[in-house]
Amino acid sequence: MTCSLLYAYIRSQAPPKDAFTPLYIPIVNIPAKDISLRPEFSALFRHANISASHLITLDDLPTASECQQLLPPKKTRWILVDHNKLQGSLGQIYSARVHGTIDHHEDEGTVPRDTNPEPRCIEKSGSCTSLVVHYFRSSWDTVSTSALSSGASHAQGDSLIDDSAVTRGWDAQVAKLALASILVDTRSLQDADKTKGVDREAVTYLESRIKLSAKEARTWDRSAFFIDIDGAKRNIEDLALNDILRKDYKEWNEPDCRLGISSVVKSLDFLVDKAAREMGCGSDEALHHAIEDFMASRDLGVFAIMTTFTSSEGKFQRQLLVNSRKDMREAVSRFEMSNVEALRLDSISVGQDTDDKEGNEDRKLSSRSWTQQNISMSRKQVAPMLRKALQM
Repeated sequence: MTCSLLYAYIRSQAPPKDAFTPLYIPIVNIPAKDISLRPEFSALFRHANISASHLITLDDLPTASECQQLLPPKKTRWILVDHNKLQGSLGQIYSARVHGTIDHHEDEGTVPRDTNPEPRCIEKSGSCTSLVVHYFRSSWDTVSTSALSSGASHAQGDSLIDDSAVTRGWDAQVAKLALASILVDTRSLQDADKTKGVDREAVTYLESRIKLSAKEARTWDRSAFFIDIDGAKRNIEDLALNDILRKDYKEWNEPDCRLGISSVVKSLDFLVDKAAREMGCGSDEALHHAIEDFMASRDLGVFAIMTTFTSSEGKFQRQLLVNSRKDMREAVSRFEMSNVEALRLDSISVGQDTDDKEGNEDRKLSSRSWTQQNISMSRKQVAPMLRKALQM
C-alpha cells in the first residue's frame, strides 16, 4: 500500500515532461473489505491523518467484463510496485500496458526493458518502499521546495498562516507512511539478513522529513512508532481463521496449477487451536478441513502457509506448511529435496499428515510441515522455489 501511495504522491506533483498522464492514481491491490483484516493499517492511518475511505481499491475498478468499455487498456498505463508481474484478471486485460516497476522480488521478465520515462528498478532491499524513496528522493526535495515557495497549502484551501508548516506537516505524514513499511519489513532495521544499505538510507532520509515539521518532530519516537504498528500487525486473535489466511496472501498461476501462499504472524500451533475452536472438532482435522475449503474456494493446487513468531525464549522463528492436491505431491517432494538444505527444513508433526494415518487415505490433500531454521528466507525467496518445483 505505502509504495503506491508514495509513488503517486511525488510523481503527481512532479510528472515527467513526456508522462502518459500528469495524474498518477495509487491502487491498493486488495478489495475494500480486506482493509479491515489489516489492523496495522488502522494504526498507521492515525499517524498519517488519512482513513480507509480515502484509498482506491480493486472494488473501485470496473469488473472484468466492463473494463474494455469503461477502462480501455489503450487509455491506461500501469506501474507496478512491490511486484513486477500483473496477476489475475488485471493481468489478463492490462499486462501489455505495464510501463514501469519498482520492486525487490525476483525479476519475472514481463516488464519491458525500456519503460522510459518510468523506472524499471528491480533490486535487492529489505523493503520495496526503500527503493521508492531512493528513486524519488531528489524529486521529493524539489517538490517540497516548490510547495514551500508557492503557497501550496493555501491553494488547497488551508487557512493556516504558516504555509511552510502545513507543507512540512504533509511531508512528515507521508514519511510516516513510508517508514511504517520499512521498519516492519526490516524489524526496525535490526534484521541483519534483510536490511540493506538502501533501507538504512531511506529511514535516515524519511526521519529528516519528519524533523523538518516542528509539530511532528516534537512527538516522533521511532521505537514507539514501530512497536505500535508491528503490534497492531500481530494482533490477529480476533480474526476468523479464513480471514487470517487471506490477510497476507499472494497467488501465482503456474502451467499445471495455481499456487497460493499465506504469511501468518503466529505459529502453526496457534492456527491448529484456532481451527479447533471454530469448527468444534479435533484440532488436526479442523485445520485440514479449513485449508481444504480455502484451497477449493480459490482452485489451488498447492497452498503454503509461512508462519513467523517469537518463541517464549524471545527467539524469532519460522515454520512452513505446504498443502497440495494428491496430483501435486511429487512437485512438493521436488521442492523439499531441492531446498531442504538452503532453507534448513526440519520436519515437524503439526499440520502434517501421512497416508498410514487412520482416515487419511480418503483425504483430498497431502500436507507437509517443517521448522525453517534459515529464518532469513521469507516468502520473497520461498515463492520462487515452490514455483520452480511446480514448473519442473
